[in-house]
Amino acid sequence: MARTEYYDDPAAPEPNSMVVAASAVVTDDEGRVLLQRRRDNDLWALPGGGMEMTDSLPGTAVREVKEETGLDVEITGLVGTYTDPRHVIAYSDGEVRRQFNVCFTARVVCGVAASGWRFGTEARRRAPPHGEDGAHTRGKL
Repeated sequence: MARTEYYDDPAAPEPNSMVVAASAVVTDDEGRVLLQRRRDNDLWALPGGGMEMTDSLPGTAVREVKEETGLDVEITGLVGTYTDPRHVIAYSDGEVRRQFNVCFTARVVCGVAASGWRFGTEARRRAPPHGEDGAHTRGKL
């Protein structure tokens, strides 16, 4: 399913849903940050995604990292919350959403990522100017 992101764009479609999401800044012992290239828009992003009815927010981040990277992680802290009404994500199935994202820090407890580890400076170069949820990130990777 294709994904188009709009930020502060008067031509953006009106949202028809609000999604609670969680993401994780996963780092390794070398100070690298785990990023993934999204399949739906080909952008680099932190692993993360939508919360399910049976999830907690930290549990969402742990589950999404596992689903998207194969890594088992434990949450080590909170980066912050991100939401911005000027950011809209439109999917090819007709869903047009706003997201409320809670971003955590995490460390790997089991598994090895095949790729996607970037040093902090490279992660900042590769990461879009906003987080996976589209809100502008003001913190440091």
